[in-house]
Parts: sequence; C-alpha cells; structure tokens
Amino acid sequence: MPLSCLQRAELTLFFAAFLCGVLAAAALTRTQASFSGSCPLYGVAHLNRSSLALSRGSDLSLCYFVAGASGLLALYCLLLLLFWVYSSCIEDSQRGPIGLRIALAISAIAIFLVLVSACVLRFGTSSLCNSIISQNTTISCSEAQKSPWTPPGTALHFYSNLHNAENSSWVNLVLWCVILVLQVIQLKSETISYPSLERGDPEWSSETDVLVGSHLSHS
Repeated sequence: MPLSCLQRAELTLFFAAFLCGVLAAAALTRTQASFSGSCPLYGVAHLNRSSLALSRGSDLSLCYFVAGASGLLALYCLLLLLFWVYSSCIEDSQRGPIGLRIALAISAIAIFLVLVSACVLRFGTSSLCNSIISQNTTISCSEAQKSPWTPPGTALHFYSNLHNAENSSWVNLVLWCVILVLQVIQLKSETISYPSLERGDPEWSSETDVLVGSHLSHS
C-alpha cells in the first residue's frame, strides 16, 4: 500500500530533522575539540597577557548531553527512514494505532530533549561571550574568533560553530513539533476509520450473532 500524503510529509520532516541533528552534534563536537576537549558552554575566559584563554569550562557531561541527544535523535530519524523505505517497498506494511501512539510518545520526548539542548546552547554561549567581552579585548564574540588564544589554535571558529549548533537545534525543535502534529492528525484519522467495537453497538451485536450462530450450528 503506498504511503499517504501525511506519511510522506512526516518522512520528509524526519529527513530534515536528521540533518539538523547531525549538524548540531557535529558543530558542538568541533567546538569542544577546538578547546582541547573542554566544554565551552557556560565557560569563563580570562586574559593571559595579550591573548585570551578558557580558564574554566563547564562539566563535560553538559556538552555530551547536547551532542548525544542531537546525535541519537538523528540516528532515530535515519533508522526510521530506512525502516519505512524497506516496509513500503518490500513488506508493504502499515503503521497501526499502537505504532502511532508509540511514535507520539517518542516525538514528545524528542521535543523535550531538543528544547533543553537549544536552551543550553543559547544560554551557555551567551555566558561564554559575556565572559569574553568583559575582558575588554573585543566588542563581540564573533570578533573574538580572530583574537589570539592560548594555546595557539584554540577556539577556532568557536562562535560560528556554537551559533550553527543553536540554530540547528531551534529548527529541529520546530520540525519535531510539526511531526507531532502530523502524527496526532493521523491517529485521529485511524481512530475514525477503525472505531473500537463496544458491547451494545449494532456492529458488535451483528458480529456476535454471527459468532454465536456459528458456534450453535457446530454444537
């Protein structure tokens, strides 16, 4: 059975979310590597003679959480895309109401994780930039990328990478919210198309009569 328009739109959004997650994780990882493995989010900079240096970074688990959450969600999107390509082309299977409810729960968790990651990137970058600007060696964090750092080569494109990671996370948040809305619409459509049979419904009664009649005919 071919995929519906809503399912195709959902898969397209999953592909976009995959790209955003990969970009956010890669950008933050590059930034952390440029600071010799230290996590620059909420970091404190100081002036070492005529060059800047990161005197104190935040706990490594903070950067690991943001990069890990973005990377795991990107991996989930990729696996889901591969699964649906395989299912629609080979097995020709469809997702039922239970599968939709599971997908809804995962999407809600994903929205929470992406929101937390985006906020950490936003406020963590602002805290680092405020610390750098307070040293009175530069007027902006983007200009600080051109300033000398200790050791040499530190903080290479750090602000651009953090800015890209933050923007990717906010876009990813919007994508996951739209995915959740599409899944809710599909769940309502499934519920209307396949209503549960309850005792006392005419459809339930007719099927019960058939089953009972068939049982009596064999007895």
